[in-house]
Amino acid sequence: MAIKVTKTSRVKPATNSSHNTTNSLLLPLAFFDLRWITFHPTERVIFYKLDEHTSFHSLILPKLERSLSTVLRHYLPLAGRLRWSPQDPKPHILVLPDDDHVTLTVAESDADFSFLSGKGIRPETEIRSLIPELHASSCDELSLLSLQVTLFPNQGFSIGITAHHSAMDGKSMSMLLKSWAHLCKHGTNIGDITPFLDRTVIDVPASLDARILGVVSYFSQDKRSSLKLPPSGEISPDMVRITLELTRENVDKLKSTRSHLLRLSTFVVANACLWSCLVKTRGGDADRPVRFMYAADFRNRLGKPVPEGYFGSCVLSVGCFGHKAGDVSGGDGFVNAVEIISDSVRGVGSLDVGALCELYIDGTMGVEPGTQTVSIVGSNQFGLYESDFGWGKPVRCETVSIDRNEAFSMSERRDEAGGVEIGLCLKKCEMDLFVSLFQNGL
Repeated sequence: MAIKVTKTSRVKPATNSSHNTTNSLLLPLAFFDLRWITFHPTERVIFYKLDEHTSFHSLILPKLERSLSTVLRHYLPLAGRLRWSPQDPKPHILVLPDDDHVTLTVAESDADFSFLSGKGIRPETEIRSLIPELHASSCDELSLLSLQVTLFPNQGFSIGITAHHSAMDGKSMSMLLKSWAHLCKHGTNIGDITPFLDRTVIDVPASLDARILGVVSYFSQDKRSSLKLPPSGEISPDMVRITLELTRENVDKLKSTRSHLLRLSTFVVANACLWSCLVKTRGGDADRPVRFMYAADFRNRLGKPVPEGYFGSCVLSVGCFGHKAGDVSGGDGFVNAVEIISDSVRGVGSLDVGALCELYIDGTMGVEPGTQTVSIVGSNQFGLYESDFGWGKPVRCETVSIDRNEAFSMSERRDEAGGVEIGLCLKKCEMDLFVSLFQNGL
């Protein structure tokens, strides 16, 4: 597979007709943003099939660029930079309208579009080539969003998104994509939800900022005010990706396993199944340590309600700590995993943000070396398949950043309500074993 970059643009936010420039903006990060300041960026790629009569260069690309400029006027922080000066207690987002922009890379690929956008096993190196990098001008300043549009001539195109997690969580990213798509398709407004940018609505004790920054500093090898991201590293040539599905029927069968004890959600049973299968795939000593991590949304869990259109990060990492591989990989592994995750989810509903923050810090600081950490990103509630730019809904939505660790991605299914779509990256030999365990478990 060959990728050829044909164009690189600096897309600036569109100006209002009555002004020659947009206003500058300084936006301090809120508590939920701080955990992610040195975390790997969120990376997604969305595939769109092309009608053979639709011109990419004269129609699609100009509409994408114009609508991107317009949507950035509403999502202004994304055109700026994350900065952390040594004299500042925490980072902030700075937008200077004369300088700031979003970099849009345009490329062409000779790969088989149907293969890369399919559900089967695909080389991860080819998927990753569709994703741009964030620009870092120094260790205390970097961009928040980069985009790449890749044409597969006479087949389709993809939109690759790389976003700093402090700028937006998964729900905010889906809101941005649907707003951009709505503008591109209809050319009028950004849709039903207007982004709310004021992060002072996040009502948590001020002391939690210092607590979470302490964790970030603990795991960073650089100076306290560094925003340097962890090295991306090379993706192994034998790393592959697959898209799996749990149908509504599959989910109902999994729920029936413990329906007499627990009111089970799709989230709980799906993740219990995945966690158990991945620990079995790794094998090894049944007493080796394992943990499961997920992100809990706090938009409806704070003292004051967060506006529906809140744009930023409003999630906190939650962990199932202190477990052994045998707990979730033995004969009752799935059932045990269901109970562990269900207990954790109930705890999120009963504890306040301060208590959950302390549990996360204590659990993270106390993790044993060699612990297998399995995590889930995304949600089947985001509605990414609703992102129709005017040429039909996506063929496939993939979370690329799961290839850095043992993580699953989760989204709604494209063509049927109910159930979930799951993305996973593993080495080929591990993937074959995992798929076998997954299918037998169902």
